[in-house]
Amino acid sequence: MEELNKIIADNLASLRKNRNLSLDKTAELTGVSKAMLAQIEKGKSNPTVSTLWKIANGLQVSFSYFMKEETATFVKIQKEDVSPIEDEAGGYRVFPYFNFQPDTKFEIYTVELEPGCIHGAKTHLGKEYLLVREGDLTVSLDGQKHQLKTGDALQFSGSMLHSYENKAADTVSFFLLMYYPEPEL
Repeated sequence: MEELNKIIADNLASLRKNRNLSLDKTAELTGVSKAMLAQIEKGKSNPTVSTLWKIANGLQVSFSYFMKEETATFVKIQKEDVSPIEDEAGGYRVFPYFNFQPDTKFEIYTVELEPGCIHGAKTHLGKEYLLVREGDLTVSLDGQKHQLKTGDALQFSGSMLHSYENKAADTVSFFLLMYYPEPEL
């Protein structure tokens, strides 16, 4: 409950300051006392539902506005902190950097493919956007082979039969963005 109080406190204080409202003016608009507002902003008071409704109505925001958590302005991920997911033989490694989020509808991976490895991917919804980071990669789409080298890119529907193959002597790595559109009804 303390964490929720802090979220409410931060959101109320931020909203009030962004609108250049004093505690007195906020109390006037909401019908909630200046002392109570100060206690809520300091995280020292657990506001009731009716108090939050008064504040929301007075400041003309949704009730849930006060419960929303701040999203990070940036996310830094270091490769050594990302654990790969490997196939049975270990020749195909996927490093999940950004997992699927409903608001963005995509996920981003780095993939490493060892020499001689062929990975037959499962068909799936959405689209794949592939960019070869380093090496030579063969991508098979519905049986048609596409040779890609460092810096080359390929976009295709995940519903196509597809596989990745490394015919070279060195490991190939590529970035993979998988986009999932809204389902068609």
